[in-house]
Amino acid sequence: MDVSISDVKKINLPKILDHRGNLSFFESAGHIPFEIKRTYWIYDVPGGCERGGHAFKTQDEFIIALSGSFDVIVNDGVKKKVNSLNRSYYGLYIPSGLWRHMENFSTNSLALVVSSTIYDESDYIRDFNEFHKFKNL
Repeated sequence: MDVSISDVKKINLPKILDHRGNLSFFESAGHIPFEIKRTYWIYDVPGGCERGGHAFKTQDEFIIALSGSFDVIVNDGVKKKVNSLNRSYYGLYIPSGLWRHMENFSTNSLALVVSSTIYDESDYIRDFNEFHKFKNL
């Protein structure tokens, strides 16, 4: 699998400004590079805790900080990159085959995650050594 951290993309979303409050949105066909099969959100993360800590064999994800901020650390087995998310009008596209975890959650942060697949435990790689084997490193 030859996907690398250079394949991770920050995607700007439409931002409709209005004096009553702004609006942003995304659609499978026009904004993110996959059809949405699952949506979930992460919230009430205690200070100092991490979320994630795994890779997917086939699932792509798009992550948005709807509220607050947090960091998404992506690792391709050779390099890693910290991606800070703190605005609701852009998100981070992470293709399958990359290790990721989330940390540094601010108080009352809300992470929205959309996925290209339905939940399938067998798609997860939860051990970093197994991830290296998967990547042939």
